[in-house]
Amino acid sequence: MNRRIFLMAGGAALASGRGAMPAATKLKVSVFSKHLQFLKDEALAETAATLGFDGVDLTVRPGGHIEPERAEDELPRLVKILRARRLAVEMVTSGIVDADTPYAESVIRTLAELGIRYYRWGGFLYEPDRPIPAQLEALKPRIAKLAALNEKYKVCAMYHTHSGLGQVGASIWDLYILLKDFSPDAVSVNYDTAHATVEGGYGGWMNSLRVTETHLRGVAVKDFLWEKDSKGNWTPEWCPVGEGMVRFPQFFRMIAKRKFAGPLQMHYEYPLGGADTGKTTITIPREQVYAAMKRDLKLVRGWLAEVGL
Repeated sequence: MNRRIFLMAGGAALASGRGAMPAATKLKVSVFSKHLQFLKDEALAETAATLGFDGVDLTVRPGGHIEPERAEDELPRLVKILRARRLAVEMVTSGIVDADTPYAESVIRTLAELGIRYYRWGGFLYEPDRPIPAQLEALKPRIAKLAALNEKYKVCAMYHTHSGLGQVGASIWDLYILLKDFSPDAVSVNYDTAHATVEGGYGGWMNSLRVTETHLRGVAVKDFLWEKDSKGNWTPEWCPVGEGMVRFPQFFRMIAKRKFAGPLQMHYEYPLGGADTGKTTITIPREQVYAAMKRDLKLVRGWLAEVGL
């Protein structure tokens, strides 16, 4: 905990008003609204714009800014508020696992009506006692059904890459097997820089990025360090960008070469008084959260500018 507090305090100091933000980059940078769950409507829009973000990745999932069953009624109003502040809404983070997820078609149809092209999906888990190749084959019909629904509404689902035991998509190679026969304009990959590095720290993350490059449509930015827990086990701990193990300059060079065009989302999973976990009430001053967000955003914009993104 001491190290995490130190990292957070250091990030806040860097963002405390010394030095202007780098010039705007070509790539729109959105904030994941999970980390501003304590703000609603106009306050959310004003804060995201004031902090310097280009857009907002809205949570449209249980416990999010918009509940899925309320998407038809509430999402248009919130998107209008954000766009009035010149904030892009290129994507939302949904709770959709497949086409049979409750309210999936309603959410997708609403996105299409609002001109929102992308949404984050995912959540497949491996069963521990069945061969993985057989499980991947069994998942393909579910993906085919979702791809058809997306094609109907001309939207694209981006499977978010997590790390961890039992997670489909943790190695990312399995996503290639699952998605390669489907259009990347219907089902694709949302590549999480930290989770990918957790699973392939030395060079595996580069291979997984390369193998899924035809289906790469989104990037989630965050960082981590390996630390020992109270039992002496090594575990990934999220930290401010640039303070961890993700090789951001190299990563951004790779996606620039591939002419990546977004959506790009900033995540703040390291300790921020509950903002990191999506709490509606936080335990530290909001100014401390905002300083951390500005600090990370400034670094990312600098790296993007270096590669022309």
